[in-house]
Amino acid sequence: MNIRYRVELNEAERTQLAALLSGGKHPARKLKRAQILMAADAGIADEDIANSVSVGGSTVYRTKRRFVEGNLEFALNEEARPGAARKLSGKETALLVATACSSPPQVTAQVSQRGQTIRRSSIKRSG
Repeated sequence: MNIRYRVELNEAERTQLAALLSGGKHPARKLKRAQILMAADAGIADEDIANSVSVGGSTVYRTKRRFVEGNLEFALNEEARPGAARKLSGKETALLVATACSSPPQVTAQVSQRGQTIRRSSIKRSG
């Protein structure tokens, strides 16, 4: 069963969407959702909205559904994404940064013509 959601914005919601679309720095996905809602409120067909906003039909459907089932903020904003687990703990990250930022030990090496290391020694600094 394919449910069609009907978007009917009130004047305050239209004003809020118009202000969002008129300027400022906002995420592209949020702007596209605002365009979808404005077009849906104007009675434009889902396929035409998808083509004019350059999104898929499922994006139009989901945005309209989120507005009808929730509210304007719910339709415009994304749900939290879980993401991958951290590979390093806080202490491990601090150690990695400290190691990367410290100066390397001074090492001299003599290399033969074949590219093999003949002798390697550390130079100790006197203090």
